[in-house]
Amino acid sequence: MLVLALVLLALVLLRGGGGGYEIDARLANAGNLVKGNLVTVAGEEVGKVKEIRLSDDGLAVARLSVDDEYAPLRQGTRAVVRKRSLSSIANDIIELQLGEGDAPDIEEGGTITAVNTESDVPLDAVFNTFDPVARVAVGKTFKLFRDFNRGKEERARAAFMYLNPALSSSSRLFAELDRNKPDLERFITATASLTTDLSARDDELAGLVTNLGTTMRALASERESLGSALDQLPTFLRRTNTTFVNLRASLDDLDPLVTAATPVVRDKLRPLFAELRPFAAGAEPTVRDLSRTIRQPGADNDLVDLLERQPAVDRIANAKAQRNGREREGAFPAMRRAAQGASPQLGFLRPYGVDLVGWFDDFSASGAYDALGSFSRAGLQVNQFTFNPLLDRVLPVPGALRPLLESESLATGRNNRCPGSIERRAGDGTNPYKPSADFNCDASQVPIGR
Repeated sequence: MLVLALVLLALVLLRGGGGGYEIDARLANAGNLVKGNLVTVAGEEVGKVKEIRLSDDGLAVARLSVDDEYAPLRQGTRAVVRKRSLSSIANDIIELQLGEGDAPDIEEGGTITAVNTESDVPLDAVFNTFDPVARVAVGKTFKLFRDFNRGKEERARAAFMYLNPALSSSSRLFAELDRNKPDLERFITATASLTTDLSARDDELAGLVTNLGTTMRALASERESLGSALDQLPTFLRRTNTTFVNLRASLDDLDPLVTAATPVVRDKLRPLFAELRPFAAGAEPTVRDLSRTIRQPGADNDLVDLLERQPAVDRIANAKAQRNGREREGAFPAMRRAAQGASPQLGFLRPYGVDLVGWFDDFSASGAYDALGSFSRAGLQVNQFTFNPLLDRVLPVPGALRPLLESESLATGRNNRCPGSIERRAGDGTNPYKPSADFNCDASQVPIGR
């Protein structure tokens, strides 16, 4: 019995008070942890930090002594370093977030890997993110709050009670952000890209800020008008409310229209949009080129620069000036006066534009195609002489044949042609074209032959 009592006493001395179960927690940073810091679960003390050492791979290893009541820990347990209060720089604790109940045990002397640990961010590290100018500004902000609340501490304390719902919501928000780390990383990456693009457009942003300042000053100068508008706003809103009430009844009348339009949208517009999708994809280079034409970096190289030069052109082209010893009117007024009465002549010449373009092109129709590609029709040139192969010489056409030759190959006096008469008659009767019944042209004057 004495031996049994001694054995039991030894077990109590060796295991009594807990702490018999020890594991290691690998931390990226254990800067403010010291030997003897508490280990907690859900706010309850369950052990202490027994030792802190440096591993071969540069991580901090904290040896945790856990009470027998909570031993052994389950795999998946997380160790999070938190501050217990700001009263001391070494007042950190390690909070254990226990793993699933059916997970395997962490053996005595086992390890909580760095993946399942979270180091504390020192408060000075937060302030180190500010540059010297920002630190001064933050200090002034705290002083401003101090001076603002001086003598009103009780009111401020009562006001902070109403912040609890907002702070709780913020806590849930940040918890969700932390849970969706991939989405948060993508958001931060996209924000970084946006910031980079914005920084590349410093000049445009500076102009935007300058213009915004000008706008604000202009609004400030219209303070009386803005006050009058605000005075009239209630009456306007009351009348608007009446209008919306009446509009509600009108919307009921639109129901048949919406019902009738639904099949059109479903059966017509959807296929149209499907056909427009390739067009939109193909138009992307054109739109991109058009965008560069409208606006691109540099001076005097786009349409915006052209429009900016228009006031100067307007002044030069419209203002009177001294020329050749006398004051003369600008170019545009002179051109306008010279063009007075020219509309009838231009109206008569306009239908002949197609024939003029064809004459510039190849003395025939311009832009004609067949199965082999582009083509044109050229007129033949004939004369009163012919080649005689028997005599091997050029001889005049016999007199008896000259009238026949002239009637089949020559036409004279055709000086009142209609538009489009440079080509033979089309099968659909679209040429020659007579714009109006009283248009001064002869539709019978067409090329000879077939």
